[in-house]
Amino acid sequence: MNARICTAIFLLLGQIASAQGFAGLGTDAEGFALPQRGTALAFPADHGAHPDFRIEWWYLTATLTGDDGRDYGIQWTLFRSALKPREADGWHSPQVWMAHAAVTSEDSHLFDERLARGGIGQAGVTAAPFSAWIDDWQMTGQPDGGLSDLRLTARGMAFHYDLHLHADGPLVLHGDRGFSTKTKDGRASYYYSQPAYSVSGTLHLPQGPVRVTGQGWLDREWSSQPLAEDQSGWDWFSLSFDSGARMMGFRLRDGRAGYTSATWIDADGSSRALPDGAFQVDPVATSLVAGRRVPTTWRVALPDQNLDVTVTALNPQSWMGTSFAYWEGPVRVSGSHSGRGYLEMTGYD
Repeated sequence: MNARICTAIFLLLGQIASAQGFAGLGTDAEGFALPQRGTALAFPADHGAHPDFRIEWWYLTATLTGDDGRDYGIQWTLFRSALKPREADGWHSPQVWMAHAAVTSEDSHLFDERLARGGIGQAGVTAAPFSAWIDDWQMTGQPDGGLSDLRLTARGMAFHYDLHLHADGPLVLHGDRGFSTKTKDGRASYYYSQPAYSVSGTLHLPQGPVRVTGQGWLDREWSSQPLAEDQSGWDWFSLSFDSGARMMGFRLRDGRAGYTSATWIDADGSSRALPDGAFQVDPVATSLVAGRRVPTTWRVALPDQNLDVTVTALNPQSWMGTSFAYWEGPVRVSGSHSGRGYLEMTGYD
């Protein structure tokens, strides 16, 4: 690997390691742009990169059923982090890219990671036509920049997959028309999702190829300093219910009650944001995962929606042992509503 690529990656790693979560989410963002309430998101432009902001991600998960009758989950994530608040060509670019991919079943969790330098074509995102890539991992969309049809590929040491996704509903803007508050003092990100993909394709696993179908969920988020310094991590849920309704909810932990936010999405795609405190989440049981105790069964409630469910990990050992480790995996939902979804947990060190 070129020495300058190594230097940029090590700078990024140091930046992340010194703060909460990915890319210094709680540290000062002097010189970078900050989200502003009332800013209207614009598509397809906002499907692309925002180099004036320090951090950004394209985050796709899917819950799948194989032709072997087994449940699976996949993750495909591309992270962008800016070392400086500007853009430049070639080796002068301050953009650094990181990607994670995983395939999870009840008894296996396979994952891989890629790191890349911006400005040299190794990784990037274009809005129209939509394309997000790092090396040979790709998420490609329509020539006009739309996200209603995607092709998704990734290749790890022990797996690869090739999936097609078609959106069956509208984009969902979280918070106040895409301005998603993360702290009581108003720090925020821009955040929207496409939560209604139907998915089909093939997983190539050590035991052979498996044809799969299911549901996918894409999250898009960018900011520069969305967290407070005392927030140590988060518990994030995306749940798709058999009724056709969906829910996104998260809790940011701070040693006290934490900060919560949620979005309820009706079966017809209409949505409404729910304020801090409306989303209730409590761990029920933990598992020993990679040497630490991690909650892998949760009680999740939204009293306003008569939701009271138990969320259980498909595979409690879904630990992403990447450069910055976290838990990410598919879940099953039972109780007042049944369904499937994904859970991400950070800060359980």
